[in-house]
Parts: sequence; structure tokens; C-alpha cells
Amino acid sequence: MNIIINLNKDYGITSHDAVTAIKKLLKVRKAGHAGTLDPIATGVLLICLNEATKISSLLSNIDKEYIMTAKLGESTDTYDAEGKVIKKFQISNFKFQIEEIKEIIQRFTGEIEQAPPMYSAIKVSGEPLYKLARKGIEIERKPRKVIIYSIEILSFESPFLKLRVSCSKGTYMRSLCNDIGNALGAGAHMVELVRTRIGQFSIENSAKIGELPHKTASLYPIDSALKHLPEIILEGDNLKKAKNGNPITYTPDSPIHPFTISPFIRLKDPEGRLFGIGKVSKGSIKIERLLKL
Repeated sequence: MNIIINLNKDYGITSHDAVTAIKKLLKVRKAGHAGTLDPIATGVLLICLNEATKISSLLSNIDKEYIMTAKLGESTDTYDAEGKVIKKFQISNFKFQIEEIKEIIQRFTGEIEQAPPMYSAIKVSGEPLYKLARKGIEIERKPRKVIIYSIEILSFESPFLKLRVSCSKGTYMRSLCNDIGNALGAGAHMVELVRTRIGQFSIENSAKIGELPHKTASLYPIDSALKHLPEIILEGDNLKKAKNGNPITYTPDSPIHPFTISPFIRLKDPEGRLFGIGKVSKGSIKIERLLKL
């Protein structure tokens, strides 16, 4: 069973808990997830089984979409509802109009720099930030560049603001919520988060744990899950080299050309069977992963 499951993760369980439950349910040897969801979050979580665990990083790097609900008027130390309130604002003093909120939110679209929250799994000197935070230690976090493609206001019923956000990998919704609250001058923390999409994987085609393995629309072969990557068919010596894990060279007149859409490509045999993942780099295709399918 070398597949990717488009799971609709329930509230209150960790991504690791979800992986463990699926391993037990489907009796598989290896499983892992691509792109962590916090316990407070629900929605699309990709679970890779057996050989599919080899391509989890390629799925983690895909653009994502979320529906986030922010509560204005309170800031918390974790930037979400599970944290301690560290600052309160009198929300009745703020009479926001939708157009005013839209104008402020648009400042966060495009390529922005975002500091990750202290309560995150990012490691500093080998220790996750959240462990330092639990000890009351706060350190400076280097901002990261992320891309916010769009932010749409779905509803605003004070103090709750619901947004649809389309973004690049590495974007922290909790940080975005906190930053928007600061920009509004009213503070904010995240009270609900639903991941509605990772690339081609949508929440409409996802499955709850109890619906597995019968909801087949949520099950993807590796080749199908990676259809966002270009592919090449290899023959003869090139096929033999690649299957042995050796790099393939190409020249301007070679039938193998560099790809500009993505540095990663699907490698297939003449029958169209996927057998590996390559990476185009400086005149060669290096073999990143060989798959036993």
C-alpha cells in the first residue's frame, strides 16, 4: 500500500496521533505526514504510506489554503486560543468598517517577512522553540520570507473575523493572525483554523479516519500525487543508469532537457511506470529517490 491519504484531521489530535491511528487501522509498516497541523487545527493533512514516505518533502512544499477565524481584542502568548491572554483591548472602542479592514489586510499580501511564533517546532541549537517558551524563555526569531497570494474576508461579526488565506509553504497562520491584530491596533488571536487545500488536495476530497479505506477519492497513488511535477521517459543506458542511482547528463541537443517549472521531475520507464524522482542541476539529473513500486 504505497499511497498518499488526503486526511481530514479532527480537532484536538496531533499530526503524529493521526499517523499512528492510520498505521494501526491499515496495518502498514511505515507512515508519515507531509506538513504539520497543530491540534487546534483541522482539515487537510497528507499521510504517506510505505514507499510514499520518500516523497513527503515534495508534498510539504506545495502552496496551501486556510480558513482562519481570528478573535479581535485579545493577544495571547501562543497567538491562538490555547495560550494565555497577555493583553486585552476594549473592543467596543473599535468601530471597524469592512473596507478599513480590507485595506489593512492587503498590506500582508505578496512576499512578506514573518517571524515564527515562540510556540513552534522550529529548532534553535537543537531545541524546539516551544520547549524554550514553556520555560518562560523568549528569544529573537529570524524573520522568514513567505508569500501570501490572497486574503479574503469571509465574514466579520465583532469580535470575530473570518478569513480565507492562500499562501506559500512555511507560512504560520498564528503569526499572520497576531500581526493583523497588531496592525488593526486591537490585538488578535486565532480561535479556529481549517486547512482547506494543499495543492491539488482539497478538503472536499478528504476523508475522516473512520471513512478509511473505503472513501477511495481520498487515496492517491504516488504518481498521481506528484502530477504537479514534470515527467520524463528514460530508455536504454539512461534508464539503466538512473535505476542504479547514477546521475544522467544532458546537452542542448539531448532528448532530456532541463526543466524550469520545478527542479524535481518524475522518472519513468518506457511503459510509463514511475520508478524515481530526479533533480535537475548543472547539466545533470541527479537521482533523489528510487521507488520500489
